[in-house]
Amino acid sequence: MIPQNIYNRAIDFAARAHGDQKVPGKPYSYVVHLSNVAMEILIASQHEPDMDLDLALTCALLHDTLEDTTITYQEIKKNFGPGVAEGVIALTKSGSLAKNEAMIDSLERILRLPREIGMVKLADRITNLQHPPDHWNEEKIKNYKNEAQIILEKLGHSSSYLAQRLYDRIQTYGQR
Repeated sequence: MIPQNIYNRAIDFAARAHGDQKVPGKPYSYVVHLSNVAMEILIASQHEPDMDLDLALTCALLHDTLEDTTITYQEIKKNFGPGVAEGVIALTKSGSLAKNEAMIDSLERILRLPREIGMVKLADRITNLQHPPDHWNEEKIKNYKNEAQIILEKLGHSSSYLAQRLYDRIQTYGQR
């Protein structure tokens, strides 16, 4: 399928699913975050020509639908196929686990799937490592930066381009 068609179909689905949700600490729609993750994937595809752009782009746009909305795994599978549904569920942290355990569990599930799913996680964290919210204290910033380092160590092999982008973001994150 043509990437623009995939993008349009997936972002429409995600926008409807996320509704009025805002980017945490920002006044704008959550779709901005999803678009930023997708942009990271699109640019990475220029450096990773052998990647499955359709899978990565669709998962980038849908990566938070199971975690943040009422959309189900079955709905994603029906609309986008089993590969995308498996990718999105791997990118979703389990609500039944402690926060630190949930991230490690998600990373382990991501590692069992095509590298494009790991690329989406790298792109997501790159996007999330913009300026920390003003209400975060130094401890929270440090913990978030440490999580990013774990993500880089576990998934950096998925894309050397995105690994370098994440590494660079980690180096400057939290500097006020």
